[in-house]
Amino acid sequence: MDDCIQVFMTVPTGQDGRRLAQALVEEKLAACIQVLGPMQSSFHWQGKVEIAAEYLCLIKTTSDAFDRLKDRVKELHPYDVPELIAVPITAGSEEYIAWLKSSVSGPES
Repeated sequence: MDDCIQVFMTVPTGQDGRRLAQALVEEKLAACIQVLGPMQSSFHWQGKVEIAAEYLCLIKTTSDAFDRLKDRVKELHPYDVPELIAVPITAGSEEYIAWLKSSVSGPES
C-alpha cells in the first residue's frame, strides 16, 4: 500500500471539480475522485485574508502517477496556485487497493 496516496485538491465550483475529476479519471491519472462541498475556506492571498466557498476533491492515485497528475492539474485548474497535498494510504482492503492500482496507468503507459 506504500505506493497508494490520497491527494487533496480544492476548486472554486462543483462544476470545476466534476470537470477535473472526469479528465483525471479518464486519463487514468486517478482511480477515483470524490467532489465534496461547498465548504468555507479562509486563507491568505495576495496580502489579505480571504474567505471563499470551495469544493474539496479527494483523489485516489499512486505515488508513481503523482507528478503527471500534478502537471495535468496545473494545466486544467482555474487557480494560479492549486492546492495539491498528498498523503500516504497506510491501510485499506486488499481488494480496494488492488483496484486502485489497476485503475491508474504507470509512467510507461
